[in-house]
Amino acid sequence: MGSVGSRDATRPAPDALLTAIADYVTDFAADSAEARDTARYCLMDSLGCALLALNFPACVERLGPIVPGAELRDGARVPGTRHVLDPVKAAFDIGTLIRWLDFNDTWLAAEWGHPSDNLGAILAVADYECRRDGAARRPLAMRDVLTAMIEAHEIQGVLALENAFNRVGLDHVLLVRIASTAVATKLLGGTRAQIVDAVSNAWLDGGALRTYRHAPNTGPRKSWAAGDATSRGVRHALMAVAGEPGYPSALTAPVWGFEAALMRGGTLRLARQFGSYVMEHVLFKIAYPAEFHAQTAVEAALELHPEVVSRLDEIETISIETQEAACRIIDKTGPLANPADRDHCLQYMVAVALIHGELTAEHYEHDAAADPRIDALRARMTVTENETFTRDYYDPDKRAIGNAVQVRFADGTTTRRIAIDYPLGHRRRRAEGIPLLVDKFRRNVRSRFDEARAAELETLLADLGRLESMPVDEFMTLWIERP
Repeated sequence: MGSVGSRDATRPAPDALLTAIADYVTDFAADSAEARDTARYCLMDSLGCALLALNFPACVERLGPIVPGAELRDGARVPGTRHVLDPVKAAFDIGTLIRWLDFNDTWLAAEWGHPSDNLGAILAVADYECRRDGAARRPLAMRDVLTAMIEAHEIQGVLALENAFNRVGLDHVLLVRIASTAVATKLLGGTRAQIVDAVSNAWLDGGALRTYRHAPNTGPRKSWAAGDATSRGVRHALMAVAGEPGYPSALTAPVWGFEAALMRGGTLRLARQFGSYVMEHVLFKIAYPAEFHAQTAVEAALELHPEVVSRLDEIETISIETQEAACRIIDKTGPLANPADRDHCLQYMVAVALIHGELTAEHYEHDAAADPRIDALRARMTVTENETFTRDYYDPDKRAIGNAVQVRFADGTTTRRIAIDYPLGHRRRRAEGIPLLVDKFRRNVRSRFDEARAAELETLLADLGRLESMPVDEFMTLWIERP
């Protein structure tokens, strides 16, 4: 059985999207100064989120070798732990840690998602490659990691611009699998043809159903789904470089291809050429772990907190205006079963912000949710689509995520209507947001490491030149838990 690169005459040429992804990963220089510096902040923020997640037992329970005791000597390290794992399980663990608290970077378009989820594959494969024995070892540096991040962000984000997998019931993590497969194959030394092969197999996996993100089935899988997707990308990459063949019309084959079987007759569209657009425009979650369509609503509620906190019993109605996408995925009424349900409920997040003047990961846990004031406020909320917010959300020159919140009291008086178009983590608010992003990292890293180690990591991540020149295995060693 040969690869796509050596296919016989009976097979078609690879689908155009497969070759576009492979050409991009193989040839792109990734030399945008803005993209590389933003990738540094993405790396910093993602690893900080991973360390913070280690404080939550439900996350930690999912880490480590599948078979107890099956650690490796020269495997990949999992930050904040002592685990040394094969790269597939290491990718799962790293991806799960980064994603667990819904606090890592975000991309919103026709589809949405979290491009830094791909760091599971990128860090696991790069660390593993650096630690292998003999001629197979590839001495990768952190510059290779940042390049892979830019490319993975771009593949996932550009495919999300006009392809709404959510509208056919598929979860956005399928794009994590596609992007992770492409960059992991390159990091493993794969050829252009092997990247095509690997990515074709990744598309053949189809897509996970969104069932676990929506009531009444909402559950913790939504917190490890990205870890699963990025680890699957590593599996496809390893198989491709070992000679596993691809399927050239995986996307376009009549009846059996991805488009025919899963897109309800639609076709996959590439809205723009691959470059570094997504990394340069990525959205950071800076102040609170809220699903991103709700970020400006939470910010508005926090601004209203001083006006309402002493009058909670007098509130008659709370009006929330939002985008159409938010109406579809985070407008929830009725009981909320678990943290995964609560952190994707617009009304819950707004209520907590109005009551407490803050929103943290702990506010989604059962003890905090038992506060009767939260559901009392939720019952008084109305959520409506603001068509301007929806239009600006889809505008490629704006990519706004607008929300407005206003409170009406029983005596007929109202608060100000607080409308915010761009969240703190938006590119249009970079100058305001980056210092706060660094502060977020400082807090997160100190949740697991002592002051000396935290300061060492901060100093390293503040210096792009030093960071890029560091071997990946040396970098990963800095993050392991010490006895």
